[in-house]
Amino acid sequence: MAATDERDVVLREFFLGFVRLHVLYHAGHAPVCGVGLMAEMAHHGYRLTPGTLYPLLHRLERAGFLTHQDRNVGGRRRRYYSRTERGAAVLAEAARRLPELVGEVLGGARAGSVGEHPATGAGARIP
Repeated sequence: MAATDERDVVLREFFLGFVRLHVLYHAGHAPVCGVGLMAEMAHHGYRLTPGTLYPLLHRLERAGFLTHQDRNVGGRRRRYYSRTERGAAVLAEAARRLPELVGEVLGGARAGSVGEHPATGAGARIP
């Protein structure tokens, strides 16, 4: 595998994690279908194919984070997903943990954090 192929694989894994969080977020506000989610992600600049999105939705449902209801829309069956309480809990946990990690990656630690950084051994209070 070439270096650029490996880079693409790793980036895809990172962004699919963000997509999962985004799905859980939207499915908690209103039921969502695959076509609508693909349009929503395209709005943010991400092109998801059905071969990527639908297995992701099925995995989240098997894990108990989503539930679905079939609806007839324009003569076609559409599966609409809603977030479960378990999905809400996992999203809340991710939202609690993300700021520190993302803040560090983007160039600073979370404001007010104290202690030694486990990876570098550096430690200081961040104002």
